[in-house]
Amino acid sequence: MARLGESPFIHPGSIVEDCTFGRFVEIGAGSRVLNAHLDDYSYCDRMAEIANARIGKFANIAAFSRIGATDHPMEKASLHHFLYRSMDYWDDAEADAAFFAHRKSRVAHIGHDTWIGHGAMVKPEVTLGHGSVVAAGAVVTKDVPPYMIVAGIPAEPIRARFPEAIAERLMALAWWDWDHDRLRAALDDFRALEAEAFLEKYE
Repeated sequence: MARLGESPFIHPGSIVEDCTFGRFVEIGAGSRVLNAHLDDYSYCDRMAEIANARIGKFANIAAFSRIGATDHPMEKASLHHFLYRSMDYWDDAEADAAFFAHRKSRVAHIGHDTWIGHGAMVKPEVTLGHGSVVAAGAVVTKDVPPYMIVAGIPAEPIRARFPEAIAERLMALAWWDWDHDRLRAALDDFRALEAEAFLEKYE
């Protein structure tokens, strides 16, 4: 594969509409990304579904995961999309613009350096804090604190990745905002050092 660069690398078979991307972004084969922003270095693996989302830097989004899964109108007499995709069924009917505008307004926010596991789902209007991890197959229905690992249906906290003091120091360091050359210079330490040792060297 060619080296990632300034332009997003969008694999064949993907659908991308109304999106913006940072540098070194990759969209996996067969993924569908709608009304979303993926910041620098973030990627999704194959067959991911992302809608109405703002995704930070260095997000790791596994295959078959879904962010911003859209809802059906449960308060109406029918759940079916003939209510809002009406033009697909009648020549004289239009789409329900208000319904689609409401969907687009329900944005999911994914923090920096997050990991969303295989087949996980993050519901609309949920925020994943920086450094958080969503286990494979989890369904996230409420906000996740920074550096927390969640799992299950609905997702519940399993444990913190780091003690709170380490998490706060990592967020203060904000290494995800370093420029590309500085990241390269620190690469060996990213690989070799535990988080606390890394902090001690770079704070």
